Amino acid sequence: MKISKVIEGDYFHTPSAHTLDYGHALFALDEFGTIVKMIRQEESSFDELKREWFAEAEQTVVVPKGRFLFPGLIDLHVHAPQWPQAGIALDEPLEVWLDQCTFPLEAKYADVDFAKEVYTDLVTNLLSRGTTTVLYFATVHKESSILLGTLCGELGQRALVGKVVMDHPDTTPETYRDINAKQALADTEAFIKAVRELDYPQGIYPVITPRFVPSCSDEVLAGLGKLAEKYQVHVQSHCSESQWEHEHVYERFGKRDTQVLADFGLLTRKSIMAHGNFLTPEDGEIFHDHGASVAHCPISNAYFANSVLPVKRLQKQGVTVGLGTDISGGFSPSLYENIRQVVMSSRMLEEGVDANKPLAKRGGLADSRVSLVEAFYLATTASGQALDLNIGCFQEGFSFDAQVIDPNHAQNRLPHFAFQQPEEIFSRIVYLADQSNIRQVFVQGKLVHEKQGEK
Repeated sequence: MKISKVIEGDYFHTPSAHTLDYGHALFALDEFGTIVKMIRQEESSFDELKREWFAEAEQTVVVPKGRFLFPGLIDLHVHAPQWPQAGIALDEPLEVWLDQCTFPLEAKYADVDFAKEVYTDLVTNLLSRGTTTVLYFATVHKESSILLGTLCGELGQRALVGKVVMDHPDTTPETYRDINAKQALADTEAFIKAVRELDYPQGIYPVITPRFVPSCSDEVLAGLGKLAEKYQVHVQSHCSESQWEHEHVYERFGKRDTQVLADFGLLTRKSIMAHGNFLTPEDGEIFHDHGASVAHCPISNAYFANSVLPVKRLQKQGVTVGLGTDISGGFSPSLYENIRQVVMSSRMLEEGVDANKPLAKRGGLADSRVSLVEAFYLATTASGQALDLNIGCFQEGFSFDAQVIDPNHAQNRLPHFAFQQPEEIFSRIVYLADQSNIRQVFVQGKLVHEKQGEK
């Protein structure tokens, strides 16, 4: 075992949905940034191995006492071109938000210079917030979509990027759509080949990306399914996000969104479908049978989804559920804010929200509550599982993606009175930390972000 780098520090992670693991450890990394050995301080060989590994390693990093290693966060749903409109028009109806803001903005990415400016700013911002891996929607433009993958590679973020496909003339604006199904499929295939040629150690992956069923013709959906089978790449889309989408698809096909995607070959082990608020138990079974996952976007869902995702029900059915910000349907680029919202939304789902009705009649869904540990798991380990990548927690054979959190930083010093048990420290950080507390970010063992100034 050749050790290239050793990192030592106090850590927290959630290797399973109900487990918060913490302690002090050494992480031995190979030249690719993979954890080849992890040893905890309480193990008898810790001191001996520390001497050996520190002597052998080309580089050593010791996280100062009082700071903590957290896994890098994994965002399963980001509309990269929508970053300029984050926080805009969220109080408007969905059709206004799309037609007056979103589609005109996305049309601008035919200009690759504009795309470069926005995408560079977005990736930098996400890294500074501890987001080390992102599943991105780009736009219909092949060149700027490839550019997004290139920029992620250069800036050190692991990325899965999709050129958006939307060709249906009845549900997409004339000023912003693929020319036709044939061209959309040709551009998607060329995009897949181009992204696969990008060579970055953390990995940049192409993703087949029908915007959602209503925006796509039957021809393009069938063709994308064949490309998914041919290239065995990831697939992403929106599925049963809102009342309108759910009903629109049923009226068009006479079956639910989930079944339509499955029939076109777009529901696979590498499929991550955003939102899913209107998934029925039968849909959950189809997701489970195909190995597909759901990207839960709790802040965005509060604005546009007309319901709360039943996370616990889907998990009980064996469906992997991860977490996404849904920039810009979700206003915040921070997965921490979405972790908090998972907990809040789940409690409203469980208890109901109409106080004018008796508790038993408020429409609450029993056993829906998600704990903070479970919510953090969604943003890390579970999202890694959804992507079928060894990321999201500190385990041997996994990539070392991490944030260094300083709860005592002057810009946002967290309260430290009385509550000092590890579980309490973890909870306080997840609920109260902000961007200033994230001092360093590592992807694949490489330092990709560091805040300067006061130590």
